[in-house]
Amino acid sequence: MESVLPRTVRTTCPYCGVGCGVLATREESGAIGIAGDPHHPANFGRLCSKGSALGETVDLEGRLLTPQTDGKPANWDAALDLVASRFSETIREHGPDSVAFYVSGQLLTEDYYVANKLMKGFIGSANIDTNSRLCMSSSVAGHRRAFGSDTVPGTYEDLELADLIVLTGSNLAWCHPVLYQRIATAKAKRPQMRIVLIDPRRTMTADIADMHLAIRPDGDTALFVGLLGFLAAQGAVDRSYVDRYTSGFNEALAIAKTHDLRSISARTGLAPEELRAFFSLFTQTERVVTVYSQGVNQSVSGTDKVNAIINCHLATGRIGRAGMGPFSVTGQPNAMGGREVGGLANMLAGHMHLEDEAHRELVQDFWMSPTIASRPGLKAVDLFKAVRNGTVKALWIMATNPADSMPEADVVVQALKACPFVVISDMNATTDTTRYAHVLLPATGWGEKDGTVTNSERRISRQRPFLPLPGKAKPDWWIITQVARRMGFAEHFSYDNPSQIFAEHAALSGYGNHGSRDFDISAYAAIPDEDYDALQPFQWPQGQEQFQEKWNPIFRPELRQNKELEDFRDSKKNGNPPVEIAAEKRFFAEGNFYTQDRRARFVAVRPANREAADPRFGFTLNTGRIRDHWHTMTRTGKSARLSAHFAEPFVEIHPLDAAEFGIGDAGLVRINNDHGSIIVRALLTDRQARGNVFVPMHWTGQFAGMARVDTLVTANVDPVSGQPALKMAQVAIRPFQARWYGFAILREKPVLDADYWALARTEGGFRLELASREEPADWSAFARKLFGTAPDLPLLAYHDHRQNQHRMAAFEDDLLIGALYVAREPVTVSRSWAGDQLAAQFTNAHKRFQLLAGRPGKDMPDKGAIVCSCFSVGTNEIATAARAGCHSVQAIGQALKAGTNCGSCRAEIRGIIDANIVEAAE
Repeated sequence: MESVLPRTVRTTCPYCGVGCGVLATREESGAIGIAGDPHHPANFGRLCSKGSALGETVDLEGRLLTPQTDGKPANWDAALDLVASRFSETIREHGPDSVAFYVSGQLLTEDYYVANKLMKGFIGSANIDTNSRLCMSSSVAGHRRAFGSDTVPGTYEDLELADLIVLTGSNLAWCHPVLYQRIATAKAKRPQMRIVLIDPRRTMTADIADMHLAIRPDGDTALFVGLLGFLAAQGAVDRSYVDRYTSGFNEALAIAKTHDLRSISARTGLAPEELRAFFSLFTQTERVVTVYSQGVNQSVSGTDKVNAIINCHLATGRIGRAGMGPFSVTGQPNAMGGREVGGLANMLAGHMHLEDEAHRELVQDFWMSPTIASRPGLKAVDLFKAVRNGTVKALWIMATNPADSMPEADVVVQALKACPFVVISDMNATTDTTRYAHVLLPATGWGEKDGTVTNSERRISRQRPFLPLPGKAKPDWWIITQVARRMGFAEHFSYDNPSQIFAEHAALSGYGNHGSRDFDISAYAAIPDEDYDALQPFQWPQGQEQFQEKWNPIFRPELRQNKELEDFRDSKKNGNPPVEIAAEKRFFAEGNFYTQDRRARFVAVRPANREAADPRFGFTLNTGRIRDHWHTMTRTGKSARLSAHFAEPFVEIHPLDAAEFGIGDAGLVRINNDHGSIIVRALLTDRQARGNVFVPMHWTGQFAGMARVDTLVTANVDPVSGQPALKMAQVAIRPFQARWYGFAILREKPVLDADYWALARTEGGFRLELASREEPADWSAFARKLFGTAPDLPLLAYHDHRQNQHRMAAFEDDLLIGALYVAREPVTVSRSWAGDQLAAQFTNAHKRFQLLAGRPGKDMPDKGAIVCSCFSVGTNEIATAARAGCHSVQAIGQALKAGTNCGSCRAEIRGIIDANIVEAAE
């Protein structure tokens, strides 16, 4: 009998590594209501625009609902038998290293655990890597070099307690909005808090920064090496901490001393006075947290950057205490959980080291496995090279889209085409990767998944299901264990539910540990199913010894009357969020590192010399995320309001660079290098430094014709971590000269035929940007094909062939089927207004002609481009309110609600206010 799901479920957001708690409610209408969980310690009820729109992304459109083999529906037994037999045959004929798994930070920890166990402990290869290799593996490598373990020392609370926060390579406002809001709130309460942003771009995070250092790309190592030398020169080194708890300081300092301000200035592009101001602020402020993310990690010197940062915190003893420490924020919801179970090709489960024979023996003994991987497997970039050259002959991809997200993405496509056997587990039927699968396995998505994730502060939370499994979709852990059983390992993969996997994972974390490893959640090694179902967010470590000493009344009789323990029991009994079991929340304030001698290691890093520029290319390409979209948009692309802020791919370029190349604002730009070519819209902004361009990573072949930006990224990697340099491609730019430009609104998804196109959701249908070098012979026929209507359907049309202006619309009864606007230059129709017309009633000719004119009447004010996605507030609305006297972000919020939810748009709101106050004064 199928269990009845509760109406409101506490779960965890599936987007970034903040790990926000979510309340998901199934409404009687069938809609899913979404709210932040006020009891979750990561977000305390806050959600960003993406999290707030989660209810709009859980429909079944585009879902993979049944297994497929060679493009045809199959039953589960046939599909699983085929996967198991082909992998087994390949291993028998070519050895265990001839197969590989490529997995994802979208997997839950339980999924990750069984995949890693199967590959490393039973197949006997370490050829399992993850898309997390692309976002945080340099941080892992830096932690391990310095601490002996992949330990994030601090907590989110430190962000609110710090007196100085250094944000380097992190656009927190858009990529981790809830953490940004926690910092902004803390700064509002304590105005003396200082924030420094280190980023080549002046991102929206600069809105709360007291200092923005527009560093040259890849200048971070030099900056923090220079800081270390400055700290020593100013007598700011904590000699007691360094002498008692660390080693290697003198070697690191010797290199730092060879770089004065002038040398650092030359390497970073920052003026000596800027450097002196930052160095002095860091030196004089005890409570400092340095937050870093992809701008640090995604580099050929990413690991050195991480260690240069850590060196400065070790030298000052500013680690493991309230408001102090280096802080890596992860990009995916379960990147940290993947690290815990050994999801990377060079790690073992339980934060154990693959290169350590004792650790290998311990894991093999615990798993009772016939073998254990004895050497690191292929890291992501090398893995796909091995697929392409035939070394890897069977590949299983889980919950990720490498045809878009890997560097040199077209080479990855070639690898997938060449691979004899490709298995893909995914919730989506059609991605740029799934088209190359020999076997497609339908996996569950958010809202159906059941398991745990770990956020950036080491906090484990539950993802709980609130929707039934659709079609024949199955959880990833079930799919993996079914294949393992068919490969002959049934006894070791006999799980009936995810709680059993979690309990085994917890038991392994404590196995042979005795305080020798940082990751320990063995307090949950015997967790019953009902306690797993009710599991509340907790931070590790949570070892058996800690649990027994701190909470178990058998070991501590005085706790039998302890109020906190009673509160814990009562809250659990009543179904409320219980008090968290106490744990040591920070690491390393008093040493106790996880190196052999228990001392931290200073790593003597040298600033790398800049790579010589290729004279054929004049620009450095930086890739990254935008506010309202996530990865390759398979989820966020379903939401009209998330698509309203940026509905098409774009390139940020400095106005002077654009003028030099004849590129106008909103014009189209071709960007190319030896690896590929893309066409995107120009966004001119002085937030971008000259000589650099920025293109978001999100657009794929499902949403745009030529915008897969990672086709341009060279597969150069950090030699220590294997993380690719996704922010340092060299490219050329030039205007894309189109004969015509178009904009359309459509009720149905169109068939597309143009040199440039970009498709986005709008309420009731789609919005579409078009451009091409060739003009259709018959514009009316082109429009009917685009609208998906009969060839003889009447069109309301306006044609000016001399000016090359064409406007056409089709109606069915009183509803709009589609409208197309064509011009010689980018079309100036208000996109937000036009999109709203798909929901309008066209009961008279006047209203239809007004639509064709492309502008609203006086009774239909144009809200302008959407700025606040949470409440769909546009530029024009904010400008009008500003001119009417709303001269602060708070006042705009009171009048329009804009900026009052996730707050990610506040910097843009402030810019609109400032522009309109100046305009009014002139």
